[in-house]
Amino acid sequence: MQEWATRLAFSVVERTKFVTAASEIGRNTLVHGKGGAMEISEVQRDGRQGLRLVFQDQGPGIADLQRAMADGFSTANSMGLGLGGTRRLVNEFDISSQPGEGTRVVITQWKRR
Repeated sequence: MQEWATRLAFSVVERTKFVTAASEIGRNTLVHGKGGAMEISEVQRDGRQGLRLVFQDQGPGIADLQRAMADGFSTANSMGLGLGGTRRLVNEFDISSQPGEGTRVVITQWKRR
């Protein structure tokens, strides 16, 4: 994905934020979701270019999304900044999860004009 962001001429800061966010969600997909898939696509809206990543797993899901998004919450004895921190790093963040059915996270970063 870094290559895609470079090709679209994202700034160093935009690239760094996006790759950091993607790494965190990818890690969550592997560790908590027991594996899954990631899809990357170029997107356009109102003359702007961006990158969108969709992460999908069929893991145990998240019982309490609101709690999981709160800073300080962790199921892995970490600092608990993962989902909330990721949301702050990207321009658009969407998460849906059902216990027993898995989790889907979509992140989008738009290139600054």
